[in-house]
Amino acid sequence: MSNEPLIALLAGRSGHFRMESGYHSERWFELDRLLAQGEQLRPFVAELAQRLAPHRIEAVCGPMTGGALLAGQIAAQLGAEYWFTERFEPAEATGLFPVRYTLPAPLRGQARGKRVAIVDDAISAGSAVRGTHADLRACGARPVAMGALFIFGEPAERFATEHGLALAAMA
Repeated sequence: MSNEPLIALLAGRSGHFRMESGYHSERWFELDRLLAQGEQLRPFVAELAQRLAPHRIEAVCGPMTGGALLAGQIAAQLGAEYWFTERFEPAEATGLFPVRYTLPAPLRGQARGKRVAIVDDAISAGSAVRGTHADLRACGARPVAMGALFIFGEPAERFATEHGLALAAMA
C-alpha cells in the first residue's frame, strides 16, 4: 500500500516548537485533524492492524493524547481489549521525557501477563510510547509490539530494538 495518500492527509506548521519529550523542532504536525478524517484514514488503520496481527495481541494500548483513538480502532479490528494511558506531568518534572503515562486504576489489574501492542498516531522522540511502555511493564503486562501511522526519525526503532518490540508503521 502506498503511503503517499496518508502523507497527503498530514498538515504541518513551521516555526519553533518544544515537544513533550523536551526536544525542540522546527515542524509541528496537526495529528488531531488527521485522526478526524475517519473514512480516508480507514484503509491505513486496517493495514496497521494487519501488520500487528501476527504478534498475537491481546490488548492494544494508546496514550490518551493522540494514540488512544487509533488504539481503539485497531483493537476492534484485532478483536483485542482496548486500553489507554493518561498523561501525567509531575510538577517537579524537568529535562528530557518529563511526562509519565499511566493506565487508569480499573485497567491495571487486568494487564498482568497480557501481550500488548502500544499504538500512537505518530512517534518522534517517543515520550508517550516510552511512558506507556514503562507503566504497562509496571502492571505486569508484556508489551510485544509498537505501531504508529507515522514515525519521524530513528528513536522509535532504537527503542523497539532495545525492548524487543516489533515495530509497525505506515509512513
